[in-house]
Amino acid sequence: MLLVTACCVLAAPPPASPQSAHQGQAPAKDYALIYGTVWGADDRPAAGIPITIRRSSDTKPKWKLVSDRRGEFAQRVPPGHDDYIIQADIKVPKGESKPEITVKIDNNEREDVGLHLKSVVSSSK
Repeated sequence: MLLVTACCVLAAPPPASPQSAHQGQAPAKDYALIYGTVWGADDRPAAGIPITIRRSSDTKPKWKLVSDRRGEFAQRVPPGHDDYIIQADIKVPKGESKPEITVKIDNNEREDVGLHLKSVVSSSK
């Protein structure tokens, strides 16, 4: 039995080295990560909130996301030195601006942010 096991081990092909496994594939691209949580007016995570992300120098959003059931979202962005504006794409009363935050990215880092939604005060007479 020992002889059979030894023969099987010797006949098995050598395991692929990590270098040979990645030959023919493009190298992984470098990126920075914006990871955020949307917080509701009650300071609890807010699920299903549409989020837009754009460079501060741009006028239109480049990425559109939706916060998950834990209020979280994540977006890979190109590495480098740039400011990004993260905005909750929600309806707000006339004259008010949508909740947003500016995040500064330097190189290929991860930046954690929190986006807080304002409470909408309704007036009742």
